[in-house]
Amino acid sequence: MQRKQLFGPFMQMLTMDHLPHTGPLRDDQLSIIEGGGLLLQGGRVVQVLDEEGFERLKGNIRSIKPFPASQPMVLLPGLIDSHTHMCYSGTRAKDYARRLAGETYLGIAKKGGGIMSSVKSTREASEERLVRLLAERAKKKLLGGVTTCEVKSGYGLDLDSELKILRAIRKVHRMEGAHPALVPTCLAAHMRPPEFSSSQEYLDFVIGKLLPRVKRLRLADRVDIYVEESAFPPDLAEGFLMKAKALGFKLTVHADQFTLGGSQVAARVKAISADHLERSTEKEFGLLRNSGVIAVALPGSSLGLGEPFAPVRKMLDSGLSVAIASDWNPGSAPMGDLLAEAALLGANQKLTIAETLAGITVRAARALDLTDRGTIEAGKVADLVAFKCESFEEILYQQGALRPSLVMHRGRLVM
Repeated sequence: MQRKQLFGPFMQMLTMDHLPHTGPLRDDQLSIIEGGGLLLQGGRVVQVLDEEGFERLKGNIRSIKPFPASQPMVLLPGLIDSHTHMCYSGTRAKDYARRLAGETYLGIAKKGGGIMSSVKSTREASEERLVRLLAERAKKKLLGGVTTCEVKSGYGLDLDSELKILRAIRKVHRMEGAHPALVPTCLAAHMRPPEFSSSQEYLDFVIGKLLPRVKRLRLADRVDIYVEESAFPPDLAEGFLMKAKALGFKLTVHADQFTLGGSQVAARVKAISADHLERSTEKEFGLLRNSGVIAVALPGSSLGLGEPFAPVRKMLDSGLSVAIASDWNPGSAPMGDLLAEAALLGANQKLTIAETLAGITVRAARALDLTDRGTIEAGKVADLVAFKCESFEEILYQQGALRPSLVMHRGRLVM
């Protein structure tokens, strides 16, 4: 049996537990422990200790001291990025330049740019290259405090390439070394590839040929679809998702990025989450809320495209649960910096510190249907991130400039 270890003490620990699952949050609802620490064993939290409890155990149990007492630290649960497209090859810098010159995202896609240009590069890449590229990006995520990260396929759009991407995600997840836990999602329904004459024909292929292989090989248990004018219309998307659900997959939806319709699909199929939502209105918020769908805002996409942020303030005030994710992808969201993007979204949408931090910890965990992380509690995975500051407000106040000074993943210090 592994030995118990003390971790701390910390100026503040934000446990992020006992918060309402939905709706707005106030900063005075945060559970803050000053001067305390954690008792860890086997990669999990055994006990959360206040200052008195930590001092009582300090002389009897080996302590992991994060920094000298002269350097105060604020501890949070490890950050969770619940929506990324990090497994790809190539770049879309030329698309970015074209957007700056006045072309639209959808217009570039219709002329052969956009997602299909990433598909071409990713199809040409070997599995070994995809593993190497993803491992590099995953390490960057971990150094930014992200200890769990969702990764989608969707730049293959044929049987072999989609399976290649999902295998690469699994290989990086299982690799030794510095990377977050990776949660795979099959987004083969990202765009209709030119080999298929109709969207229905392609979705039938995904349901009939690809998803059974994904299931049998245990490469993913989540399925996503891009509901949009340039991708798949709501009626086809709903039928596809219901068939994927019948195969045993959990569902999430790219919804309402440029046009409406995706939220209605997500609500009808009772998806775990609806992601993007930049065009959503009170009507869509009500549908999502009544179906228990979690809203996932993607500020990185808004920043990359020069588009308005999703109306997160209105979402929260309408009673939704809102997670925040980076949408890291080569086209619309190449930054990939979850903390900076969340801070900028919070400033724009007048979110409380509690609402923003919950969106990248506990509520993000729920968007991935994960119950063993997102908070600092006994029994939870010891995924933790600490910042060198005296008060939790400093973390978002510096809008991403304050980087983590310590990252622990499953009880092991990785930074």
